[in-house]
Amino acid sequence: MLFNSLDFIFFFPIAVVVYYLFPHKHRWAWLLGCSYYFYMQWDVTLVFLLIASTLIDYALGIKMHRTAHKQRRKWYLMLSVLANVGMLFFFKYLGFFSESVSQIMAYFGQVDTNTVTASTSAYGNILLPVGISFYTFQTLSYSIDIYRGKIEPEHHLGKYALYVAFFPQLVAGPIERASRLLPQFHKKIEIDIEAIRKGIILMSWGFFLKMVVADRLGVYVDYAHGNPAGTPGIPLFLAMYFFGFQIYYDFSAYSIIAVGAAKVLGFDLMNNFNRPFFSTSAAQFWQRWHRSLMHWLRDYLYRPLVRDFKLKAFLAVFVVFFINGLWHGANWTFVVWGVLCGLFLLFEQGTNKLRNRILDKSPIPISKHIRQFLWGFVTLHYLAFTMIFFRSSSIYNALVYIKSMFDIRAFYFNITNDIVEIIISILLILLVQAIHFYKGNDKIYELFSSKKIAIRWSLYVVCIAAMVLLAFNRQNSFIYFQF
Repeated sequence: MLFNSLDFIFFFPIAVVVYYLFPHKHRWAWLLGCSYYFYMQWDVTLVFLLIASTLIDYALGIKMHRTAHKQRRKWYLMLSVLANVGMLFFFKYLGFFSESVSQIMAYFGQVDTNTVTASTSAYGNILLPVGISFYTFQTLSYSIDIYRGKIEPEHHLGKYALYVAFFPQLVAGPIERASRLLPQFHKKIEIDIEAIRKGIILMSWGFFLKMVVADRLGVYVDYAHGNPAGTPGIPLFLAMYFFGFQIYYDFSAYSIIAVGAAKVLGFDLMNNFNRPFFSTSAAQFWQRWHRSLMHWLRDYLYRPLVRDFKLKAFLAVFVVFFINGLWHGANWTFVVWGVLCGLFLLFEQGTNKLRNRILDKSPIPISKHIRQFLWGFVTLHYLAFTMIFFRSSSIYNALVYIKSMFDIRAFYFNITNDIVEIIISILLILLVQAIHFYKGNDKIYELFSSKKIAIRWSLYVVCIAAMVLLAFNRQNSFIYFQF
């Protein structure tokens, strides 16, 4: 079920009203039923995979906690990791690796091209469960935290199942930790009108970002990537930047709708984005972008690699960004994107002192703030460039796009033959970035709450009218649903 669909518009109010009518001790059951219903709207059979993952980690978590035998606890953890990663590999990566191995073997003459085609066809029919990357990482963090002694297992099977399947953040995060979300399911929640109002404003802002801004930018991006060889020069540069904003608004829209929906129900989810486009370095950008994933990779991959496996920090960074790219999709384009991002972060860290020494010798004094702004400018342009690989269907298409992008024959950029829409897109980017600069997604409700009631309701009406008049009625799936 898409957030930006009529189904959700009917589903969510019913879910909320019945939730608050239920006595506290039974609310988990209603929310769990709603979450499974929400998930089954894509494919009924997928819920059984979700239930299997839930039961495995629930049982292994309790066994890990009950035994004092260190080696046995480690075996229980390994079973959890193998079960979860195994399911993720089978449904998401088996076809990708099989095709890649077949292509390598074909290149060296070990198999013929028909074998590669047959391999691709055989695994191409495996259905990719929506949100599997997200809930797999969420259940893995639960098992690892129990093994490390950071949390105790949840003995209430229903509430643990709700932690895995909680519908606002099930499909595209944020990836919540058990230590943060599970205790909230035990807390008695009273109706809080202020929290509900904030949640609705957050959800509305998310709908605006998705339907008015991100989907609008997507039209131009689709045109450019549809025929990069026949669209050289300026349009491809513009589409490169448009896609950077599109994916930011699209994904942050889902995240903020999830945060808002949870808040309406009385729960707090983490803010997944913290104004990343105002970062002054690559390191800061990755601390602000998709924070739940980057924190997961830091705590459960980078630190163990450095601390337990004694891997050099620069190699650990490389591994983290390789996995980061692969997590996003079973395609070498995502791997290249992740590696390019990791290499730039290593370059930034390795040249920091040298860059400052060079700037110190400048005949014109360059202050710290100017240096940060200039490096932030370079960083964001580089990351926008790497997004060409993220958006392209193959490395070949990405290289064609890059080659055509630098083939500047003219200054024509109106490839959609709708200059008004292009201007509206640019103005919307400026508007949203201005709002993000002052408030960010998570504080958007402060733009309304501080106003008098007449002004506040006038703003509500204007925003609703703008959404109705400017929204793209495409019901596009959120980009991160494919991950």
